[in-house]
Amino acid sequence: MRFLFFVAFLFFPLATYAACEGRDLRPDLSADMRAQLDQAVSGTPFSEGNHWIATKGDTVLHLIGTLHTNDPRMDGVMERLAPALSDADAFYFEVTKDKMDGFEQQLAQDLSPVLITSGPTLIDLMSEEDWAALSTELADRGIPGWMAAKMRPWFLSMMLGVPPCMTQDEDASYGMDARLTDLAVELGKPQYSLEEIEDLMAMFNEHPLEKQVQSLVRMASAFESSEDQLATMVNAYIEEKHGEILHFARLQGLETSGLSQDVFDEEWGSFEDQLLVGRNNNWMQHILNIQDQTAVIAVGAGHLADEFGLLNQLQQAGYTLERAPF
Repeated sequence: MRFLFFVAFLFFPLATYAACEGRDLRPDLSADMRAQLDQAVSGTPFSEGNHWIATKGDTVLHLIGTLHTNDPRMDGVMERLAPALSDADAFYFEVTKDKMDGFEQQLAQDLSPVLITSGPTLIDLMSEEDWAALSTELADRGIPGWMAAKMRPWFLSMMLGVPPCMTQDEDASYGMDARLTDLAVELGKPQYSLEEIEDLMAMFNEHPLEKQVQSLVRMASAFESSEDQLATMVNAYIEEKHGEILHFARLQGLETSGLSQDVFDEEWGSFEDQLLVGRNNNWMQHILNIQDQTAVIAVGAGHLADEFGLLNQLQQAGYTLERAPF
């Protein structure tokens, strides 16, 4: 989420990191890993395509899979997309920029939504070994241990997903959703949110703190993002292979986590249910209420694919789907 970059800037304005210069990891995959990845992708509905048009009667929905991370190649994408989206009646985002800006302003005054404000801290809830490993990784991102100890586990999981090189790039969060927001403003089109930030925060905190800590410890290495992982994700996104991004992350996460298949599947399933399945189902209630107009639905590309993906759900709801240029 974009507010992660904001919090990083707020906490650590003096830190300096080199620009991200990772390399795509996919060419280095073993033959066995490549075969597993290809098999997983081939069994996933709507695993490719960042621009789909869903039509039902007089309702036309342009579904754009976005990436919250900046990449200069997105400039060309926007030049191609803008004419096709210019006739839209409205733009729908996960959360609109105005609402996110308001949340960021509140967070600048009150960090309690991302902090443990009472009771034991993470130091008390983890073994010394686990805390030492986690605090080392967070220190690489400029987060001191005394501060990390008071942060909510789900928030630290997300921070681990931000490579250190991104925390001081002022354009890091100028991804496709930000570009589409600018287009909506330029066209004078109304913007709507598919979810409320308060509901999202409540979802992150629905599990007891102890359960969040357990998941953080188990999956810390799997969720840790490097420059190479970032480059892999961005390249796959530009190639419109959003299904491959998630399956690659899962296979690599299993390999790096050191967990058994069963334990990893339990944790990954929880992550998937929370961040993808549940949110998709909630969004669909809003999307299906869009009637007799043309609308842009701009959401993270990972929400498009699979049985629980927005595209498959729209098809099941009677929409005709057509892949469009991106």
